[in-house]
Amino acid sequence: MPKNIPLGFYVDADTVIHRLPAALKFVALIAFILVTSLAVHTIPWAGLCLALVFALYPIARIPFRVAVGQLAPPLYLLIALAAFQWWQKGFVDAAVMFLTVYAAVAAAILLTLTTQVSEMMDSFDRVLAPLARFGVPVENITLAMSLTIRLLPLMLSTVLEVLDARKARGATASLTAFGTPVVIRSIRRARAMGEALQARGVGD
Repeated sequence: MPKNIPLGFYVDADTVIHRLPAALKFVALIAFILVTSLAVHTIPWAGLCLALVFALYPIARIPFRVAVGQLAPPLYLLIALAAFQWWQKGFVDAAVMFLTVYAAVAAAILLTLTTQVSEMMDSFDRVLAPLARFGVPVENITLAMSLTIRLLPLMLSTVLEVLDARKARGATASLTAFGTPVVIRSIRRARAMGEALQARGVGD
């Protein structure tokens, strides 16, 4: 997998996908996830969904090296989940699950690659603005949603770092030994981010 490519970063380009409103892209992503989750039950259709998302990457002018660097990390977890699903429910269910979930992940990654955080926050602000009159903390909700979208790739990056470290030490497979450092690093990152936001007066 290509190194030195931060997961979830923005690719600056002038394409039809980049120019689409952030709100429209977000709604399209949610609709795509719902359709693939509820209506796709066969391998050909699941494969078509994944191929459709992959076809959008060259349209968005995402460099091949960047695309591989973004799309490879989720495979570690998805392959493990698919293997478990195969053992529980059979090959067809496992393959459909793998293809549809990977298509959703790839679509979400494409959203982050073609949409700036400021655009996301502005879109969420406009959509949620009517709720402000009822005392809903729109700014805090907007910040939380934007951070969630951006932090998912960082979580995958943490998983990869732990896997690389264990591989370098020649460690044996252990769910506890793998999960503990992932949780600890994630908590440290969340605490550091919370302190930084608090120092800037967010949430006051």
